[in-house]
Amino acid sequence: MSGVSMQNISSSLALHGSQANQGSGVTSTGPETKPKKKICCACPDTKKLRDECIVQHGEEACAKWIEAHRKCLRAEGFNV
Repeated sequence: MSGVSMQNISSSLALHGSQANQGSGVTSTGPETKPKKKICCACPDTKKLRDECIVQHGEEACAKWIEAHRKCLRAEGFNV
């Protein structure tokens, strides 16, 4: 698959997540939990692994990588 296809999937996944959170991607309970980065820039390593797995194997086969990315995003202060 080309890089464009993976970019489209990433954009689609990011769009889906932003719609669920009404575009903010952040729900903070206090100043200490506010993310320091935009959600698109957080956790690049787990994001890459997740996206590559989804492109090659489909979303159903990649639950391990999807959850690893969500865990990383939560650690960065995002409510996903």
